[in-house]
Amino acid sequence: MKISPTALQRYELVAGLEIHVQLKTASKIFATDANRFGDAPNTNISIITLAHPGTLPMLNKAVVEMAIKMGFACHCDISRYNLFDRKNYFYPDLPKGYQITQEKTPICKGGYVNIKVRHPNENSWFFKRIRLNRIHLEEDAGKSIHPPEASYSLLDFNRAGAPLIEIVTQPDIRHAEEAAACLNAIRRLVRYLGISDGNMEEGSMRCDANVSVRLKGDPKLGQKVEIKNMNSMRNVQRAIEYEFTRQVSLLEKGEIITRETRLFDADRGTTFPMRTKEELNDYRYFPEPDLAPFIVTEEDLRRIRAQMPALPEELTEKFQQLYQLPSYDAAVLTEDYEMAVFFQQVCQLTTHYKAVSNWLMGPIKSYLNETGRTASQIPLTAEQLAEIVELTEAGKLSFSVASKELLSALVDRPQLSAKEVAERLNLIQTSDNEQLMPYIQAVVNKFPQQVAAYRKGKKNLLAMFMGEIMKTAPIKIDPRKVSELLRQTLESSS
Repeated sequence: MKISPTALQRYELVAGLEIHVQLKTASKIFATDANRFGDAPNTNISIITLAHPGTLPMLNKAVVEMAIKMGFACHCDISRYNLFDRKNYFYPDLPKGYQITQEKTPICKGGYVNIKVRHPNENSWFFKRIRLNRIHLEEDAGKSIHPPEASYSLLDFNRAGAPLIEIVTQPDIRHAEEAAACLNAIRRLVRYLGISDGNMEEGSMRCDANVSVRLKGDPKLGQKVEIKNMNSMRNVQRAIEYEFTRQVSLLEKGEIITRETRLFDADRGTTFPMRTKEELNDYRYFPEPDLAPFIVTEEDLRRIRAQMPALPEELTEKFQQLYQLPSYDAAVLTEDYEMAVFFQQVCQLTTHYKAVSNWLMGPIKSYLNETGRTASQIPLTAEQLAEIVELTEAGKLSFSVASKELLSALVDRPQLSAKEVAERLNLIQTSDNEQLMPYIQAVVNKFPQQVAAYRKGKKNLLAMFMGEIMKTAPIKIDPRKVSELLRQTLESSS
């Protein structure tokens, strides 16, 4: 699909997202079946999940509270009077033949999320507000499995009835990168709130994108196309980029854009048709007769608000103000909730806040990346890392030795303190003046001609003296302290 850059520049992307988040409750939204990923197929089911005649749903209170927390985090208005509706459609993995959802009265209305995006013409970042239309509750469908080369499909109903919130944005996205940033912001929020793990690969967070294009400056929206089957932030960005180019190509050729649902082929990086897009009346929405309205009281809101944790924006400001971290450090450390919590735990044990940040963003993050672990699996305790920081800042431990030898040794000795392990491995270095001066003086006395040359201006000889001291001293020494004492000795009168 070839299209000139000039043609692309005449058009503007207009996109919105529909983000489904599976909530981390013990049981499903309308049944007591386990809400758990990875179990054997069709083991977390009951007559309610399978919609046997005469069975009645019952609302899980924890689901409502989690949705309200997300509403608070996204600055939404919380609906006090709530109804459920039936969304009627047929698909094999939908046991009832309809989905229970909220079409008329979403539990959260309006709101927004802030995303950080790069300025298109400058090497700088800015915050953009993506408005939300709604957040509503609904149940998930089951899972269809299509074995390769088989003439049949398999159905797993474990996921049927799992609790979801659907977060629907306004069409505020103008670049594909903004869609990925919006997804990342939502995932970070649900993880901070503890309501979902936000794992797109496992399906606990899924995204559909509504994409249209229009000529720049035209207030009228173009024909919308929905894209499904995207299981990562990167794929959402790729799908939108491709769809933008595809739609512009059609318009440039004078063709119309069909209102349809398309799927994304991650291997080819292209979208392809799935079905023509349904209209709202195709779903024949009507109020769910088996569920009574549920009321959210002011007392409910006060209680749930009191349970809200500190959120990323609040922690970013705190890390800059209280711990005096640069904005970059604060942004990196608050990207992951577990990392932010661990940072604060360590900072209760030491006042070297920037050093703690350096350790977490450097050696610790490298270790997690290499081992495929997450921030919740940091191999050190807060006490161990605080002690490492204290030892390195006091000059008793070199950063390079600590980040290589000591860190790997502590992984295998979680019950020991950092100092105990460092002493066993003979990693503690000396910074005491009285202990260091004899070694310094011995080298200075050994090379009188070089001392004279140094005093006449050949300052690069300092490295030679340092090398001799490090080579001849029988103990581990603090290079910073030795360098300081060596300069004083060399620059003193002979």
